[in-house]
Order: sequence, then C-alpha cells, then structure tokens
Amino acid sequence: MPLIFEQVKLDCGYRIDLLIENKFIIEIKSVESLSVNHLAQTLTYLKIGNYKLGLLINFNEVLLKNGIRRVVNNL
Repeated sequence: MPLIFEQVKLDCGYRIDLLIENKFIIEIKSVESLSVNHLAQTLTYLKIGNYKLGLLINFNEVLLKNGIRRVVNNL
C-alpha cells in the first residue's frame, strides 16, 4: 500500500498481508499472543486505506477461532 502525504507519494509503504476486493484487510500473525501493537498496526492499515473492516488472525493458537480478532474503523 503506497503512502501518500499531501499529494506526495513517499517511497516507504505498508505491506498488507491480504486485501480482499479493495474493501477488507486480513493481517496474519503467528505469535504467542496478540498484543496492542498488532491491533494498532491493523487499525493503521484500515485508516490509511480508508477501509472499514479487517481481521487479525493469529495462527499460533490451539483452536484457530481463539486467534481471530475483528477490527473496525469508524463503524
């Protein structure tokens, strides 16, 4: 995802794991536990891209359903 600030495209950018139909972000992790930083990263992607909904998925869980967090932007 390119970073554009005041009509200037900056060389640095963000790397979203999955972007579905330019509407929905899926951020994939494999960590012992999800932290506030992971949530903030996903929320930042949502705000920059002006997307409403995302999923933060941690595959390092015994049950996958325990590793899924829904993240929303201004709903």
